[in-house]
Amino acid sequence: MDDVLTAEQGRSLLRLARQTIAGRLGSESETVDVTDSAFDAEYGTFVTLKIKGVLRGCIGNLLPSESVATGVKRNAISAAFHDSRFAPLTTAEFEDVEIDISVLSHPQTLEYQDGADLVSKLRPGIDGVILNPGGVRATFLPQVWEQLPAPELFLGHLCRKAGLADTAWKNSHPDIEIYQVQCFKEEEV
Repeated sequence: MDDVLTAEQGRSLLRLARQTIAGRLGSESETVDVTDSAFDAEYGTFVTLKIKGVLRGCIGNLLPSESVATGVKRNAISAAFHDSRFAPLTTAEFEDVEIDISVLSHPQTLEYQDGADLVSKLRPGIDGVILNPGGVRATFLPQVWEQLPAPELFLGHLCRKAGLADTAWKNSHPDIEIYQVQCFKEEEV
């Protein structure tokens, strides 16, 4: 994905996410200026929270439905307090939270013939994948390739996330879409 935001704009979004969560926890924090017109563009966004490198929440929207700034604020709250895999974030935990923000390209359908063809067309570390076997959708951001570098393992875990058998990606030919992200991480900016 071509960069749609600068590193400085990414830092502003990270500060916005942190400020939004802090406000919900009742803490004061700096006000972040998001008047730059780049923040009005509509893209899908994800906010990922980690503590000591371990996932603590991740929520987002795959399709653009609001401005980047609005999406980051909404998804920061959702990742911190409404990710069903975790209890709501506490003030004590917030001190240790590392925030990542992903700005997504528009998903594109990936045409493939069979499981081997699908594996050959995926670009580990570049493509985020949306699996849609009909009625249920699941996605992994491109960053998940760091933990699951083999395409077969990546796809198997994605099927499991969707509530399917690990081999559904090669046995039932689900619809697959791919997207790329521009990722901003607090420890890198």
